[in-house]
Amino acid sequence: MKIRQIMVVALGVVAAALAQAQPAWPSKPVALVVPFAAGGPTDVVARTFAASMTKTLGQSVVVENRLGAGGTVAAGAVAKAAPDGYTFFIHHNGMATSTALYRKLAYDPLADFEYVSQAVDVPMTLLARKDMPAANLQELLAYLKANESKVNLATAGLGAVSQLCGMLFQRAVGLKFTEVPFQGTAPAMNALLGGQVDLLCDQTTQTIPQIKAGNVKLYGVTTKSRIKSLPNAPTLTEQGLKDFEVVVWHGIYAPKGTPKPVIEKMNAAVRAALKDPDVVKRMDDLGAEIVPDAKLTPEGLQAWLKAEIDKWGPIIKAGGKFAD
Repeated sequence: MKIRQIMVVALGVVAAALAQAQPAWPSKPVALVVPFAAGGPTDVVARTFAASMTKTLGQSVVVENRLGAGGTVAAGAVAKAAPDGYTFFIHHNGMATSTALYRKLAYDPLADFEYVSQAVDVPMTLLARKDMPAANLQELLAYLKANESKVNLATAGLGAVSQLCGMLFQRAVGLKFTEVPFQGTAPAMNALLGGQVDLLCDQTTQTIPQIKAGNVKLYGVTTKSRIKSLPNAPTLTEQGLKDFEVVVWHGIYAPKGTPKPVIEKMNAAVRAALKDPDVVKRMDDLGAEIVPDAKLTPEGLQAWLKAEIDKWGPIIKAGGKFAD
């Protein structure tokens, strides 16, 4: 055998030995970083999925809450993490809006991550205080127009989807209200329940209990079609706000350079979770909706993120809502 052939065979043997020496992924717990507080909407989704993915992967998927700056602190940390398959990141629409909301980012949402999959969409609801003197959306719009300077709109803070939904609503109806930011959706809802604010646009994971209890007034959902958790609630689009659509979508990411086989296995775990009866029931209870297959691929998530950046950038910049 010629020397070159011997070397090729030897290298092949070494490569095979190294491959066999590498433990199968995952060989230890996997971190799923959530950029918001424990108990919040994204955290609830993350923990539900983590429990199911733990069963699929055979290792614990541990949720880690890393708060700060509308999710950008966690995103920056994950972007810099070792691409070894043991750090993943779940984020909602804020992954797209951060490019317009913040003048400086420590990461590029489109360039510094590997894409795993989308997971679930959570519809939004337009609510008003219980004693709002309007029986439907048209009456509400008339009231808002007559009292524009007095109307308060609660949000969960800069960059929160509740703020983005509120901005889009104001743009759609051609009115401008006083925005009242809170530190999260819970205090914003408490202010609405107490009548300190007039309006709140927030996701069904937070609003369905209050809607069903009759503690707030519901004027519509923000999806293209009616949702099964609130079948009698009309969409804002069908009531005249053309193409009004805001959903809280969730994507799962990994640091750039994470091996493709790991991404594929994690994607399979997400898909398995979406068929898990416990996950399906929990998402139904929260009003969350499982996304179609086209969004469950890495390519689908990447395309969706790009489209969302293009959608929200002009809206945010026109509203002058940004931070350092």
